[in-house]
Amino acid sequence: MEPEKDLKEWLKKADEDYGFASSILPDTNYYAQVCFHFQQAAEKYLKVYIIAKGLEFSKIHDLRQLVNLCQKDDAGFLKFKDEADFLSPFYIDARYPVHWPSEVGKEEAVKAQEATLKIKQFVESKLK
Repeated sequence: MEPEKDLKEWLKKADEDYGFASSILPDTNYYAQVCFHFQQAAEKYLKVYIIAKGLEFSKIHDLRQLVNLCQKDDAGFLKFKDEADFLSPFYIDARYPVHWPSEVGKEEAVKAQEATLKIKQFVESKLK
């Protein structure tokens, strides 16, 4: 796949995860699932940056590791370590059986949305 097309596909998938989670957040009680999609969006936004800059990465889901990789190219990513640490635990391996954390509430889901939005906006500003 050509890099520009690959980049656009990653960005589209990130926007879909973010948009889906944001659209259902006001009317759901499935906050763990919503947080999973915010984590997925943040992961994809970071990988968009990594791909755009031609950085090497392995198949990982730990956002702190991805932020650390991004910050090697741009120190501005250091400010997202707290967001990465907050969002990373929402990753769930999508194989069965899935064990969603039951203690996740709306407050955490809103915080996940805000953390993801910060990462999204920063990555988008760097790619312009």
